[in-house]
Amino acid sequence: MDRPPKILLLGDYSRCHSTLATGLRNLGCNVTLMSGALSWADSEPDIDISRQPGKLGGMLLSAKLRMPTVRNAMRGNDIVAIHDPNFLLLRSRRLYPYFDRLIRDNGSVFLTAMSYDIAFLDMLEAPDSPLRYSEWFVDGKPSRFFLEDPSQWEKWHNRELMDYENHVFSKIDGAVSVLYEYHLGMERRLGKEKAGYGGIPIDTSRFEPVALSDRPEKVRLFLGRDRNRKLEKGSDYLEIAAKRVVERYPARAELVIVENRPYGEFVELLKSAHVVLDQIYSYTPATTALMAMAYGLNVVSGGEPEYYDFIGEHENRPIINAPLEPDALEATLTDVVLHPELIAERGQRSREFVVRHNDTNIVARRFLDFWTRRVAEKSSR
Repeated sequence: MDRPPKILLLGDYSRCHSTLATGLRNLGCNVTLMSGALSWADSEPDIDISRQPGKLGGMLLSAKLRMPTVRNAMRGNDIVAIHDPNFLLLRSRRLYPYFDRLIRDNGSVFLTAMSYDIAFLDMLEAPDSPLRYSEWFVDGKPSRFFLEDPSQWEKWHNRELMDYENHVFSKIDGAVSVLYEYHLGMERRLGKEKAGYGGIPIDTSRFEPVALSDRPEKVRLFLGRDRNRKLEKGSDYLEIAAKRVVERYPARAELVIVENRPYGEFVELLKSAHVVLDQIYSYTPATTALMAMAYGLNVVSGGEPEYYDFIGEHENRPIINAPLEPDALEATLTDVVLHPELIAERGQRSREFVVRHNDTNIVARRFLDFWTRRVAEKSSR
């Protein structure tokens, strides 16, 4: 291609596509971000396709999608990356014509695998699943999250949704995953040639590392969460474990719990911590953990050996890997609190980890290399 590629990033979660757009533009690409405004994450797209609640909201969104600015942005692109098979907030049966027009009117269409979809969930349920645990299953059995409300699993497996997502997977040119776990699901569904790994992009230039004491007298533990997702993330177990440690060592540790705060306030509170308690059911650090690491903080999150091996990181492994049960979590946090002299050095290595593996320019290059390879293979057929 003798000109910068024209790329449409369609939809977003947790600023992933927004941050990816920055990296792609830094690489010289012509990028349009079209999504709903992520008010909590302080993100504004180039073209806003937010939906208001209710039936009227659906009608207004459909009208917005017919506007010339939106229709023109959804055609003539070299590459389109959708953030989810359900890339618009419409019923699955109403998405077919929009998706099929994306396929018809653009060079190539890819999925950015950054959330649940039928391919990922099918892998979790399979007897030969490569993951020992997830928020849905632990050791092959339904998790607490699953058992609390089985209708959530059933909702993901209704025939209308499954038929539509299977249609999407049969048509896309490939998928780039932001997490190791999602990559396994994409490989299983699409095959290795059509599955790439990008990682979660973090614009490290916007994260000024905080200054941590060489030996803090009192370790500040920070638990920031969505109060509606405690079981899904295991933050209830993190709270139990952290409170036990603080009760045992009140002069050496304190716990700050933050729920559903505005983004700017959340970030400032997070930066005041030494150790950020993220989640327990992930093999990998996700957005909040990576943000904390970019600030040079310690994190308790997913840091399994399989993940480190997958990204080729054999030396710098700074994530405090979260066990799945309160007693084991308590032991892990106790060790952290009783060794405050390790916090500053671990924080420095955390920052180095994100700069090496998740900086937005590095992640954008992975995405772009995968997309261009697949486009070249498609054109050569």
